[in-house]
Amino acid sequence: MEKWASAVQWGSRDLGSLGASLTVSFFHRVEAGASPCPLFAGVCLLLLLLPEPADSEGAVPIAITCFTRGLDIRKEKADVLCPGGCPLEEFSVFGNIVYASVSSICGAAVHRGVISNSGGSVRIYSLPGRENYSSVVANGIQSQTLSRWSASFTVTKGKIGTQEATGRAVSTARPPTGKRLKKTSEKKTGNKDCKADIAFLIDGSFNIGQRRFNLQKNFVGKVALMLGIGTEGPHVGLVQASEHPKIEFYLKNFTSAKDVLFAIKEVGFRGGNSNTGKALKHTAQKFFTADTGVRKGIPKVVVVFIDGWPSDDIEEAGIVAREFGVNVFIVSVAKPIPEELGMVQDVAFVDKAVCRNNGFFSYHMPNWFGTTKYVKPLVQKLCTHEQMMCSKTCYNSVNIAFLIDGSSSVGDSNFHLMLEFVSNIAKTFEISDIGAKIAAVQFTYDQRTEFSFTDYSTKENILAVIRNIRYMSGGTATGDAISFTVRNVFGPIRDSPNKNFLVIVTDGQSYDDVRGPAAAAHDAGITIFSVGVAWAPLDDLKDMASKPKESHAFFTREFTGLEPIVSDVIRGICRDFLESQQ
Repeated sequence: MEKWASAVQWGSRDLGSLGASLTVSFFHRVEAGASPCPLFAGVCLLLLLLPEPADSEGAVPIAITCFTRGLDIRKEKADVLCPGGCPLEEFSVFGNIVYASVSSICGAAVHRGVISNSGGSVRIYSLPGRENYSSVVANGIQSQTLSRWSASFTVTKGKIGTQEATGRAVSTARPPTGKRLKKTSEKKTGNKDCKADIAFLIDGSFNIGQRRFNLQKNFVGKVALMLGIGTEGPHVGLVQASEHPKIEFYLKNFTSAKDVLFAIKEVGFRGGNSNTGKALKHTAQKFFTADTGVRKGIPKVVVVFIDGWPSDDIEEAGIVAREFGVNVFIVSVAKPIPEELGMVQDVAFVDKAVCRNNGFFSYHMPNWFGTTKYVKPLVQKLCTHEQMMCSKTCYNSVNIAFLIDGSSSVGDSNFHLMLEFVSNIAKTFEISDIGAKIAAVQFTYDQRTEFSFTDYSTKENILAVIRNIRYMSGGTATGDAISFTVRNVFGPIRDSPNKNFLVIVTDGQSYDDVRGPAAAAHDAGITIFSVGVAWAPLDDLKDMASKPKESHAFFTREFTGLEPIVSDVIRGICRDFLESQQ
């Protein structure tokens, strides 16, 4: 018994540092899914009974802000005090149990369940870096994945000393008070004039080697810094091409230039063949999804860095990228010399991979030295969204006006079925200030513009306005309505780069001529789809419709038959758009 008491006393005096070390090991094993005590249960029991090291007794916790990160605390172990009321949706947390050091300490503590959002004392333990931080939803926080980071930490409940926590909060990227807050807020928003979702596809092959790989990362960092990354500006991610592609981080992982620069610095050289085609195809198919942070109506861009030449076929990958609406830029460095051309699979690989072979999407640098002068011209290209021709799909590059019959023969209940038909078509498209645009005109003998192309720029507003359109009731003058729409709705946006469509929905014969106004609309570059219900004459529908008539004119006996026509009209719009791009 005396020996046991002596052992415990020895533990109280000398095992403090051992306890901290064992705690770190304990978390390593738990996070990896292993049993924390595989051999000696007594060791774990002793660990739980050990007192804290003497230097922590009565220590004052460090007051931190909601956004202080693990890397801001330069101690192997520290007690910190998190404030209450931190906005959960703004926490940046990477991992689960073991967190990347770029994570918010308080966010990790709430995610781990160590504290609630009312704040409290937290103990943080520094850990080595690792690969593959996992993504888990816990306690109202969605942590994010991260492929690799140089340092980590874990958190447990903290010990509040006998004194109250005092002192200034540890400085972070988001200062809590003072004049710097406005400046930080502006930085967080980013460059609103440069809206793009960008993947940097860097060369990690043996072609480039370790030294030039690091120079390449420096150049990418300079480009990222000049872009003006922010919540309302450009978002960036990084993919490394080598034997097998690896997504290093996604668009949603970082929304500040500082964090992006940290992440780029941490990317390690992989080596292997320069399978750029394989990596580009993977990026086009897997990188740009809603789950990984892609934004609707924002151009999708891949900037491909090639040192020398690719080892595989890049042409097919370029085709896939274009099909997915991705704008491919090629930055080629150190083009193959004549003696090396025999080793190049396709000497025209740049022209075949880029979005358009017009000179805009290709960029050449002679080598990786003195590249600063090339940064600004590349950034200017990446921020010119009107030139992003491959982002132009039928869903984000069309202007669609609906001409809705409000005559007495329709009736109030059927009129609402017509509005539902219009809504179901409109909600399919990516409506935004730089995307698809919608307008609506109701007609009887008179015409009423319900809303024009420039009135609303969000899908939610458009659908709300369509639902609230009031039924006019009256006669039917479709010809006059077509002329009115061409003049007053399409006229003001005649210089728009979008393709123009007019969808006419009517239930009866027009009292005026439709052939002349429809022909004038066709001559103005407007494609017409005519949809007839009940008593609408087939001849009128065909006279109004664009060619080929059979794929632009539709008819149903009942208003309930409008629903199946929705998909026909959408497919027709996309077909006509694609044909216009040939």
